[in-house]
Formats: sequence, C-alpha cells, structure tokens
Amino acid sequence: MKPSYIPLLVFMCAFTSALFSFDLTNSQAPVATAKPKDVTVHADHRSDDYFWLREKENPAVRTYLEAENAYLEAVLAPEKEIRAALYHEMRARIKEDDTSAPTPYLGWNYYTRTEKDKQYAIYCRAKLTPGSPEEVLLDLNQLGAGKPYIAVGHYRVSNDGARLVYSIDWTGYRQYEVFVMDLATRQLVPQQIGKVAEVDWAAGHDVLYYVTENDAKRSDQLHRWTLSNAQHELLYTETDELYNIGVFRTRDSHYMICEALSKVTSEARALRAEDTTGQFKILRPREENHEYHADYRDGRFYFVTNLGAKNFRIVSAPESAPADWSELIAHRPAIKLDTIDLFATHLIINERENGLPQLEVYDFATKQSKRLTMPDDVYEVEPAQNWEYAANEYRYLYQSLARPATVFASNFSTGKRTLIKETEVLGGFTAANYRAERVWATARDGTKIPLSLVYRRDLDRSRPQPLHLYGYGSYGLSMPCTFSSNRVSLLDRGMIYVIAHIRGGGELGEEWRDAGRMEKKMTTFTDFVDCAQWLVDHHWTTPPQMVTSGGSAGGLLMGAVLNLRPDLFAAVKLDVPFVDVLNTMLDATLPLTTEEYVEWGNPNIPAEYRWMRAYSPYDNLKSAAYPHVLANVSFFDSQVPYWEGAKFMAKARTLNTRPGSALLLHTNFGAGHGGAAGRYDALHDIARDYAFFLSALALTK
Repeated sequence: MKPSYIPLLVFMCAFTSALFSFDLTNSQAPVATAKPKDVTVHADHRSDDYFWLREKENPAVRTYLEAENAYLEAVLAPEKEIRAALYHEMRARIKEDDTSAPTPYLGWNYYTRTEKDKQYAIYCRAKLTPGSPEEVLLDLNQLGAGKPYIAVGHYRVSNDGARLVYSIDWTGYRQYEVFVMDLATRQLVPQQIGKVAEVDWAAGHDVLYYVTENDAKRSDQLHRWTLSNAQHELLYTETDELYNIGVFRTRDSHYMICEALSKVTSEARALRAEDTTGQFKILRPREENHEYHADYRDGRFYFVTNLGAKNFRIVSAPESAPADWSELIAHRPAIKLDTIDLFATHLIINERENGLPQLEVYDFATKQSKRLTMPDDVYEVEPAQNWEYAANEYRYLYQSLARPATVFASNFSTGKRTLIKETEVLGGFTAANYRAERVWATARDGTKIPLSLVYRRDLDRSRPQPLHLYGYGSYGLSMPCTFSSNRVSLLDRGMIYVIAHIRGGGELGEEWRDAGRMEKKMTTFTDFVDCAQWLVDHHWTTPPQMVTSGGSAGGLLMGAVLNLRPDLFAAVKLDVPFVDVLNTMLDATLPLTTEEYVEWGNPNIPAEYRWMRAYSPYDNLKSAAYPHVLANVSFFDSQVPYWEGAKFMAKARTLNTRPGSALLLHTNFGAGHGGAAGRYDALHDIARDYAFFLSALALTK
C-alpha cells in the first residue's frame, strides 16, 4: 500500500501553484483607513475600525470601493482569457431568441421573449386563436435604455382583462414604481402612486390595493386606490415591527386577502373583491407562533396552518364563520406542507418529504388525492404560472441539477402530462452526460445531512476531484436543486457541484429549520463544516481542491465557516454577505432588522447578544491563514448593505497570515441584492467569479 501522504503531497503542490495563479505582485491592495468607533454593548468591548464605510454619500467611500474594483481587475488580469472563454461558452448555450411558456388567461396567451444581443425580456400577449398577431406590452430594452438597472416587480392583469398593473425597480433597491396600462389601447393611465411593496387588482379594473414600506423597508401600510376618482385610502397600518404585510386577490376573484407575517406568526384579513368601500376583517386573530395562510374557493376559506401541526395541515371554514375550522388534510409529521393552489375543481398541495418537493392533486368531487410522479431521484418542482381559476390542467416547472427547466401541464381529469416548454441548451449540451445524485453526510452529533451532487458521468471517481460546495441554511428555505447552463462550464472542467442542505433550511421540515435558528444557529455553520469534511473523508475531494460559496444569509454562512475552518477550502466566495451581524441587528433603522429578531435573536437582550456574538463573522475575524476570498457586494442593495462585505474584507486583509492569498472585493454600482439585471451583464459577472474559482484550483488551462 502506498503511503497516504504521497497523494496529499501532490494535492498540496497543486495548491501551492494555485496560490500564485493570481497576480499579487504588480498592484498594491487598497488600505481602508482605520477610524476606530466604540460599539461596546453589554460590557463587551468592541471597536469597529471600518464603521465609516457606511457613509454612502461620503466621496471617500466611493473612492475606496472603486479602488478595490481596480485592484480585483489587476489581480485577475492573468485570467483575462479564461474569463472571455467562459463568457462566450456560457452565452453560446443560451437560445438568445427565445419565448417563455405561454400563460393562458381570458382568451389570451401572456408570455415573455428575448432577442439576440438584447439584455432584457419583452413582455407580450397574443390571442389564443392560432396565427393571432403579437401585442408588445412592455419592452424592458426600450424602458431601460441608458439606465444601469431595470427589473419588473409586479405584473397583474385585471380579472376583466381590461387593464394591466405593473411595477419597475430602476436601481436594484427593490423599490417598485407602479404603472397602469389600458390593454385595449396599450396607453398608460395618467395617475401615479409612487413606489410600492405589493399591488393587486380588486374585481374589475377600477380599484387597486397596494402596500407601502416605511423608511426601514418594512411593508406596513395597506391602501386602496380608485382610479376613476383618483382617490387613495389608507386602510390598515401594521404597528408591530416584527411584521410585514402583503395583499393579493384569490384566483377565483372573489376575495382580497391581506396577510400580516412575522417569521413565526401570521394573521389574515379578508374583504370581498367587489366591495370597493369596505374594510378588511380578521379571519383569525394572531397567536404567538401560529402560522397560517388563507385562500378562498366556492364559499369556503382554506387555511394552511401549523396549529397542532408542526409541519402544517389544511383546514377550511364557511365564509360566514371563518373561525369554524374543519380538517381537510391532516398533519403528517414526515411531510412538510408548504403552500396550496385552489382551482374550481381541484386543490394542488405543494409539500416536501425526505428532502424532496412533491405535488399532490386533491379532487374536491371525489375527496381523493394523488401525487404527481417525478422522473428523477433528485430534482426540483414548483408551480408555474396558473392564472385561470376554471383551468382543466395544472402547470408546473420541473428540473434537476442535470436536466434543464421544463414546464409541464397535468390534466386534472386524466392525469395526462403534456410538455409545454423545455428550455433549450445549445453548445452541444446533452443531459445524459451528467449525473445527479443524493448522498447523506454525517454531522458531529450524528445527524444525517442530505447533499445533492452533479458531475459528468465520465468523471474519474476513483480519486478526489475539484469540488464546489454551496450552502444557505436559513429562514426555513429549502435550497432548490435547479439546473444551470452556466454551471456546465465548471462541470466540463472536471468539477463536482454539491449543495449541502444544512439545518436552518426547510428541506426536512420545521424541525430542521428550528434546529438551526436563534440560539441553535451555530449548528448551521458546524453542519456545513461537517459536510465539507465528510466529502474529504469519503474521497470526493480534498481541501486544496474544494471551493465554496453562499449569498446573503449564505454569505453569513461563508463568513462563519471561514472563521471556523479557514484551512478547509482553497477559495471562498461571499455574495452580498450578511456578515456584520451585531452592528446591523443593533440598528433598528436599517432595512429588515427588527423583523429578523425572531430569526437570529435580538442583540439588545444580553443572552441573545451572546449567542450572536459567538458567530458574527465580522466580530470573529482573527489572525489566520485565509484561503483566496472574493466578496461581491451591490451599492444599491436594500437587504444587505454593501458595507458589510466591504468592512469584512478590509478587516480580513489586516489579519491574513498567508502571503499568497488573494483577498478581493467587488462592488456592483448598478445593481441590488440580486446582482446585475441584464442577462449579458450577469454572464460577465459569473465569468469573473468562475475564473476566480478556476484560478484558485489551477484549472485555467
């Protein structure tokens, strides 16, 4: 038997060469001026040298961020060719002139299409009659001409088909300006209401309900807008800082529902959609830790509730007595029930079992239900657009890590499945060349953690391979196993892509979420470390061959993991990272802060401060040999301010003890939390990020 240190030495040599694949000699890293600010609370002395980077209007801040961008480009200069190659091959897989799956509604098909060399989608419709001409409703390429960012927020057709309400975000800050279009003339109604968080039609085309935000971007006020007299009424203000509100019209158009939601509690109000002067009435008063979501069909309200049901059940009640609940679908502890879709004859239940999403179809006439079958072992399935209440089929979007996104329709009566639209992947892609599978890692406490993997079938599995590990693990959100044609560029270069479905997410139900939340949040981070170590121990990869990434709360994950095990990865990428946990959560004026108290804790409470102090990435940076690190932030990010990632990288650079590490910061000055809006702009950003990883792994040749 060969000594085990020999292959490890080979990998360490590869890692050593990778350390010098960046140009760290011809450009000096920017140095953020240290301006100590005392941020001590609860007798815990903390001094923040980079608090001043929050001063968005300070020219010195912009100058520093631009210098960091220039430094990144200098360091990545040797990767110019691979970045160009990545961009062109990713673009070559896209069918640039393409049309989305059509959505039928009131005698029309609504769809979007794209045109070659144009950044944005064009929103269109055509009558269902074959050969009918197309009507262009919104061309984002024209609307966004000369602007660094444009994105559609809301897009709602009135239930009589007369008008369209839509909203536009012009900066990436997720503030949406509302417009109303007369669909007969395609002219805009000359009224404005400014920026909204939610908007939907009442019955007909004269009344809109909308929700506005306060200065901290908490959605807190419900309004009614009557276009015929330009009247606006404030109907409800949510005063509890833990809650946001939203509004929507039920699919049958009979009711408006306004929901007030915290991370663990909810409350619903309802008003008949044709009642344009009435007030919303509470369906069931809020109770601490009781989550329920309301909908309506055929004289009854339907509720998805966790009352007496950790993973939720479905109940219904007559319209006249909405608190008089009777059970429709009982609680099944092993199945997490997520959402429902109500139609005239059927109910669709979106649920999750054993970490995988499922669609169950319930027939109101027979009171029987049946699951739709899925063709793969590891996949993602979710509702597509279903606007028609009286539809005879249900449209859903199916994909896997190895199979492109496809829209299917399942007939309610026959169960027959029809292909509506399969995303074409050009450039010689063949799904059969890739394998997706699920394995289970073991955490330090013995818990089994699901991992979803994809790689080329011809990959040599007899030895460890380069691997990209991704994670999130917060808010009870399940990380979807979605297809990416861009990711093929990594797979074809011999990389394995893995999603770690760690605790704090929702893959295995509410218990899975609770096991990685509040005082148990550290479990999310140790789960991820344990998954990475399991992949090493089971010879999928080695630390010098492994890179990792996460965004937003996943950026928090990356920051915490960097502090726990900086030796475990060759490179780490943090996207719009939530890493300055204590300073952010101590500032109630910032967006999202107060409503997050029930996810992370309230640091104004000493006991909760202590558990957050134990993992806050910015506060736990220490002298260490850090791997290559790239942080991507957006200047107009409304969810995680740019300064969090900027401060983290400025501090990390002063503490790094590994001379060959590239510690890089990139600021997008024309985007928000979701990154670039234009599809080609986004490809350039992905090419840069992929080149960073490939260079760290010495895979650029």
